Amino acid sequence: MTFVSEIGDKTFFAAAILAMRYPRRLVLAGCVSALIVMTILSATVGWAAPNLISRKWTHHITTLLFFGFGLWSLWDGFKQGGGESEELAEVEAELDSDLKANGKATKDNNSKIEDENKKQNRPFLTQFFSPIFLKAFSINFFGEFGDKSQLATIGLAADENPFGVVLGGIVAQLLCTTAAVIGGKSLASQISERIVALSGGMLFIIFGIQSFLTSVE
Repeated sequence: MTFVSEIGDKTFFAAAILAMRYPRRLVLAGCVSALIVMTILSATVGWAAPNLISRKWTHHITTLLFFGFGLWSLWDGFKQGGGESEELAEVEAELDSDLKANGKATKDNNSKIEDENKKQNRPFLTQFFSPIFLKAFSINFFGEFGDKSQLATIGLAADENPFGVVLGGIVAQLLCTTAAVIGGKSLASQISERIVALSGGMLFIIFGIQSFLTSVE
């Protein structure tokens, strides 16, 4: 579920575009770290939910979330055409404006490359304090707030084994982000948002039906 939700998500496109402009290992480390932290936090919230709300209500809320997200994704899929990804262009425009706002114009590319070459000679842990790592981390972390995959993770952890939810979510996030970083913009531009939205919608509906037919323990 997380894989289908994330493969055409805004954070997927952001990772692909950032990997075209900055060292891939720093982008990958920042993006994956943010998504792992968000997955653990979301699962923790879901795990704590039954202690605040009865198990019966959390089960019903999770079922409604699945059906709601499924219908939402199907609606998005039917609305979208078969053209190029509008979200990819939107994310790219946001990153471009962010670079200009921070004074990261193309004239600074040479000095930026030199700085990164110097950083590669430093100890491995010190590279985590790189502005590129922090930028990739913040974009993906805050980009996940309110996302379907985050809310679905909370719902799943409230109704299922939270350790399994965390493991499945982290593996899916790692696969999607690695594909985005390695494949780059060319891979992102070939993804059909309509197919992804329809597939994700059907998957959410299936999980909703499974949750509806499952009795509350």
